[in-house]
Amino acid sequence: MLLLYATVSSAQLHAPGAAVFQESQQNQTTSQEKSPQDKPTDSKKDSKPSDPTTTRLRIHVAATDGKPVGNASVYVRFPVAGGIFHKDKLAELNLKTNEDGSVKVPDIPRGKILIQVVAKGWKTYGKWYEIDSEAMTVEIKLEPPAHWY
Repeated sequence: MLLLYATVSSAQLHAPGAAVFQESQQNQTTSQEKSPQDKPTDSKKDSKPSDPTTTRLRIHVAATDGKPVGNASVYVRFPVAGGIFHKDKLAELNLKTNEDGSVKVPDIPRGKILIQVVAKGWKTYGKWYEIDSEAMTVEIKLEPPAHWY
């Protein structure tokens, strides 16, 4: 925002073109002095208008016995427009799980997505999911690695 400060005498206000300057000064003061009623009120910080084309995804990673797997790498791939020859390309989000084994994914477009999980000491997981709801939680159970003798 650009703010201009100028001192103008009463003689200058009656000069030609001064009406434009005076109107612009009034517009600046009215835009700066909005009442609290004019400002949108947000009861929650995270409340966003829901976009019908996106979804809020939460992924929970656990072992087969139900214990959460922390610090696992979670890769979420989804198609976005703008690839070569007008084909969709895959965008990727790289996330990490917390101690509870869960991760919140930023809003992503609905449709087919690929979720891959890589964690030390566990078998790598990967699966395509069809996402068609506003909010969804995906439960992933990791298996122990194959034994090599």
